[in-house]
Amino acid sequence: MPGYKSPLHEMTCTTPTVLWNDSCAIGELTYSIEHGAVGATSNPVIVGEVLKKEMRLWQDRIPQIIREMPTATEDEVTWKLIEEVSARGAALLVPAFEKSAGYNGRLSIQTDSRFYRNSERIVAQALHFDSIAPNMIVKIPATAAGIVAIEQATYCGVSINATVSFSVPQAVAVAEAVQRGLVRREQEGKDTRRMGPVCTIMVGRLDDWLQVAADQQNIITDPGSVEWAGVAVMKHAYQIYKERGYRLRLLSAAYRNHLHWSEFIGGDVVCSPPYVWQKRFNASDVRVVPRMDKPVDPKIVDELYRKFADFRRAYDENGMTVEEFDDFPPTRRTLRQFSAAYADLVRLMRDQMMPNPDAK
Repeated sequence: MPGYKSPLHEMTCTTPTVLWNDSCAIGELTYSIEHGAVGATSNPVIVGEVLKKEMRLWQDRIPQIIREMPTATEDEVTWKLIEEVSARGAALLVPAFEKSAGYNGRLSIQTDSRFYRNSERIVAQALHFDSIAPNMIVKIPATAAGIVAIEQATYCGVSINATVSFSVPQAVAVAEAVQRGLVRREQEGKDTRRMGPVCTIMVGRLDDWLQVAADQQNIITDPGSVEWAGVAVMKHAYQIYKERGYRLRLLSAAYRNHLHWSEFIGGDVVCSPPYVWQKRFNASDVRVVPRMDKPVDPKIVDELYRKFADFRRAYDENGMTVEEFDDFPPTRRTLRQFSAAYADLVRLMRDQMMPNPDAK
């Protein structure tokens, strides 16, 4: 239909809210860019999904990588593949990167989840990833060591995307670390104008955990209340960011329902739904109207606050100390999933490097 804009494209054209694609699969990213996307992401789970969906694009290249790296370990081959998958996606975003002077047009690449306790190793890998392409943004977990790494990587000129983040305390700690890194860099006369840091809040993963906690602790809530938990945290963090003028944006991820998109429309934030949710949103009748500044129903917030200790930890700015981030259940669950997904990728590379002679 001439002049028609999909809901997601309408959002990007009529509000400050931008769209990033929660995948670096070429087909999915191409669709997303056609509907207004100006960024994308990868992690071990996503790269594994890319290979399932687009192995035809990599079935010749993987053996070449193995031959080009004759002494490499399985880990080294795996990371080389992750880097190339990410770089291929990043190439599609260069026009948006140049148009926005680095504010958008970035491809997120995730540091090794197994380094979550080691800031020095995180920073070293972040610096390497930053060199892969000019429009990379590096994902660093919002763990205790990750907060240290975020400041140092920012100081070194790396645009960071804080991940494994579910709470207001983490979002504030990330923002303060980025601020410190930017100030240190500017005090030495180094440029920050083309940097574009963001802080992810994995809204759906907080909801997921509260559903588990409800089962474990025999908690009953009004139907649908838990689906607002991540939304409430994101909106609270956004108000703090606006009040304090932090120089980075929030990004919503881990979609479970349309609230994780529709409730953030109108904010100066990034919405990063996966392809399947983008298709649903674009086929929906959800109206594209600003809702970011509309508070979550106080009755819902009060119920969640009274019944879930982990919601209080996530919602209150001082609900957790930095030292407590690593023990937050959504953090542990997510790091375990990322590590397992990475192990699956290594196993796939092992089968390519050393096929099982017992397999038929």
